[in-house]
Amino acid sequence: MSDELDRKMARKGRHTAIVIAGSIVLWLLATNFVGPALGLPGRYALLFDFAALAALIYAGVNIVQIWRMRQESQG
Repeated sequence: MSDELDRKMARKGRHTAIVIAGSIVLWLLATNFVGPALGLPGRYALLFDFAALAALIYAGVNIVQIWRMRQESQG
């Protein structure tokens, strides 16, 4: 693999890791602390759940792209 491709995959991997960790942390904060503290109705919890799910689907797509990049570079 070339150094440029390695850097590109590493950058995409770091981005994906940040998305996963950030979405889970924000989801935990929103559902356990912010929502109850503000007295938000339960339907907002569902909104937070869908936002976290969308972020994790985005991360899954990125993981598949990284995997395909690695497969193509190995021949």
